[in-house]
Amino acid sequence: MAGLLSIGARAMLANTAALHTISQNIANANTPGYSRQSAVMTTSPGQYTGAGFFGRGVDVSTVVRTHNDFLTTEAANTSAMASQDTVRMEQLQRLEKVFRPGTDGIGYSASQFLNAMVDVTSRPNDPSARQVALGRAAELSARFTSAGAQLDQMQAGVVGDLKAHVVVINQLADQIAHINELIAKTRGTGHEPNDLLDQRERLISDLSTHIAVTTLPADDGTVGVFIGGGQRLVLGNAAQQLEVGADAYDPAKATLNLREGAKLRNLDASVLTGGAVTALLAFQNEDLTDARNMLGQLAASFGTRINTQNGLGLDLSNPPGKGAAIFNVAAPRVMPADTNQRDASGIFVSGISASIVDASLLQASSYKLTADSSGTYTLTRQSDGYVRTVADGDSVDGFKLSFTPAAPLPGESFVIEPVGAAAANFRRVLDLPSGIAAASPLTGSSSVNNTGTLSVDRLYAVNDKLDITQAPIQLDFGDPDPADATKMQYTLTLADGTVLNGTWSAGQPIGNEPALGIDLGFELRTNGVPRKNDRITLETTIYTGTNNGNAKAFLDIQSETFVGRRVKPDGSIAVGSTITDAYASSMSEIGARVQGATYLSSVSTTTANDARTAAEALSGVNLDEEAARLIQYQQAYQAAAKVMQTAQTIFDELMRVAAR
Repeated sequence: MAGLLSIGARAMLANTAALHTISQNIANANTPGYSRQSAVMTTSPGQYTGAGFFGRGVDVSTVVRTHNDFLTTEAANTSAMASQDTVRMEQLQRLEKVFRPGTDGIGYSASQFLNAMVDVTSRPNDPSARQVALGRAAELSARFTSAGAQLDQMQAGVVGDLKAHVVVINQLADQIAHINELIAKTRGTGHEPNDLLDQRERLISDLSTHIAVTTLPADDGTVGVFIGGGQRLVLGNAAQQLEVGADAYDPAKATLNLREGAKLRNLDASVLTGGAVTALLAFQNEDLTDARNMLGQLAASFGTRINTQNGLGLDLSNPPGKGAAIFNVAAPRVMPADTNQRDASGIFVSGISASIVDASLLQASSYKLTADSSGTYTLTRQSDGYVRTVADGDSVDGFKLSFTPAAPLPGESFVIEPVGAAAANFRRVLDLPSGIAAASPLTGSSSVNNTGTLSVDRLYAVNDKLDITQAPIQLDFGDPDPADATKMQYTLTLADGTVLNGTWSAGQPIGNEPALGIDLGFELRTNGVPRKNDRITLETTIYTGTNNGNAKAFLDIQSETFVGRRVKPDGSIAVGSTITDAYASSMSEIGARVQGATYLSSVSTTTANDARTAAEALSGVNLDEEAARLIQYQQAYQAAAKVMQTAQTIFDELMRVAAR
């Protein structure tokens, strides 16, 4: 009787444990990160009797959770990539709004300014036409400045977002360390703390959305959490803290640091492989920097080209003078590493300055200069990784380097941004309409004795080689070129008696032909067809209010390919882009990045959802299945209770028999 009662009691207890576990599953069916649990039952060892072994019922050995390490890790890793791609896509979509298309864009505004010079060409002495041109210049500068300010605001936003993510990461790391400690304390019981394990996995999964991690289990049940290619974040019950610091070159930029005691270890963004923090750092270091350099290249190239042309003409002042700068073009920015050597007062011992020498050669890139122990200075163009050695006074990509107050010491480094600050600091600095230099320093007139249809179309200075002391200059046409009947020979006679010979063909400029040895600093274009002995006289301009030669030069700038020229290995200059084409190219570049990021986000999000679904399909709670198991163990419990009832009936009957 005792055996029968014992078996019934054990069965009731075992089925009670199973029902308790099923109830726990049902209660947590919608709890994030919960893994379905099952009571593990084993047969109790049998008892030997003379008639053989008789069973002693059932035991509950433990409660286990349905779990797969591979699926859990895969879900966390794919979640990290999805978070990274989504955050980068969102940041790029904000960046795309800076590069506005159509009439709201910088390219359109630049064209409007140049078009405003058409009215100045038609009415060079009209103050209203000049005022409209200055208004267009102010509008263009406002768009550049606004775009630069938006980029600065986005940079500040990135830093703020990084700090917010780091706060959450540190909190999650502390919680994981605490749960590690609790799990280690229960290790000696021989049973797994299922709820603690679920909680730790959920925390690691949440952590992965902020920064990608790898995990390594230990013998005591704890899990080590590592980031950035093996840097310890959590080990046992101890958690390290992340901090957001300032970039070694640019304080406005952020870096990610890991505090190890009293030391800070900088985490290179290139070794971070996922999560929102990785996306923010990549966006800051790549996309934002590229966007700032692209806008800066446009601002520096255009502003310098306009200022140069205005400086080659004559304004309406009395007496006439060279035109002043219309736009402010920021000087290149040089940022020394904060580890460079300083003197006792904290001032850097060595330094570098940079100045623009040819804005058409400026590239949309930053540069890093490093000095090694042999005294060699290496300059790396960061947009494409091109490396070259430089020395004091060298000119590279349109800017000149000067080592001042002293040459960089071995181990020191600098970041140079030739155009990085150009857009944010782009300003219209000319306020007087009379300051627009519409007049050319030279005025051309055709001789009344000419027999051809030759006339002056436009005449303006093209560089500072123009020497007005050589005026008047006589241009005389002679016989057709013996080698080509479509061309005519001509001579230029300067005031000092110098004679230059050349050949002319329709549409060909005169006075600016360095390949033929004629480089007088001006460009004369004509209409009609000359005949032999026809003459044009170039004289110093006296009446600037009626001369529009330099204003016509502004019209040619719209189709001039002066943005982003490059020096080829053979020394020749590769053709650049017009201002509108360069801006369109920048918009296309950002747009392509947005499209790529959107596609990657959709793919990685789908992959993460699939991985999470696979993990949940294994470890998640199925209410229909739990309902069926509930009925199963309920019936088993009732059957065990019936065994107990039967044993009780038999015992009662025996007692009645014994009482007779």
